[in-house]
Amino acid sequence: MVQSFGARVRETIASRGRLCVGIDPHAGLLGEWGLDDSAEGVREFGLRVVEAAVGRTGVVKPQVSFFERHGWRGLAALGEVMAAARAAGLIVIADAKRGDIGSTMDAYAEAWLTPGAELEADAVTASPYLGVGALDGTFDRALAAGKGVFILAATSNPEARALQASVADGATVSAQVIAEVSARNAAHGDDWGSFGLVIGATVDWARAGIAPFAPAAPILAPGFGRQGAVPADLAERFGAMAPCVLASESRSLLSAGPDGLADAIDAAASAYREAAR
Repeated sequence: MVQSFGARVRETIASRGRLCVGIDPHAGLLGEWGLDDSAEGVREFGLRVVEAAVGRTGVVKPQVSFFERHGWRGLAALGEVMAAARAAGLIVIADAKRGDIGSTMDAYAEAWLTPGAELEADAVTASPYLGVGALDGTFDRALAAGKGVFILAATSNPEARALQASVADGATVSAQVIAEVSARNAAHGDDWGSFGLVIGATVDWARAGIAPFAPAAPILAPGFGRQGAVPADLAERFGAMAPCVLASESRSLLSAGPDGLADAIDAAASAYREAAR
């Protein structure tokens, strides 16, 4: 029987902590690392981040756009980086934010969630703004393969607040997304659902109209590090849902450079473990 993605995340948080290391090889960082702004540069960058993460944390999150901008060679580099991370035992979340309907969304799911695919990840981020139901084919594929999907619910960027906090039928858009995703998790009866949610660490839950939910499911939380949230904020920001959080940091770690990255990951991972006590 295939282990569920939710169970894998739960075990990883318990054994290796909640830090999720972003792999964001944008042009400025490549220059700071002494690498070319090319497909080979992003490949080398990604492999170095993977090497630094192994043994220090359990989850990495490549930002697909920074590879995709180098065309097919960049995507090939991404495939190599994700394969290396998965071979090393890391959970890989492809931050692709895909969202479409019908066969188009199914094709995205096939690319990211099919075992043996060139771009195989353990989970992918997805947009629900064509309707959570439009992702049902993706959910089915993920469950069959022991994969996960992280659905955007309440993001940390200020441009999203008006849309996500707008009210229809007595609930905010964010709350409706969370409710629909939670219902799908509940239908499968696992202790932790495999359909996670993206909820920014800088989001005010009351203002966003959201509340703790059940069943438990992984929460991918950008907003730590450069965006202002710190490990000590974990309990206050997420309350009863704090045990479910994967705290995502990218620039705050990557700016340490190739020589300082391992120490930066160690320090951040330790800070989250301390905050969880």
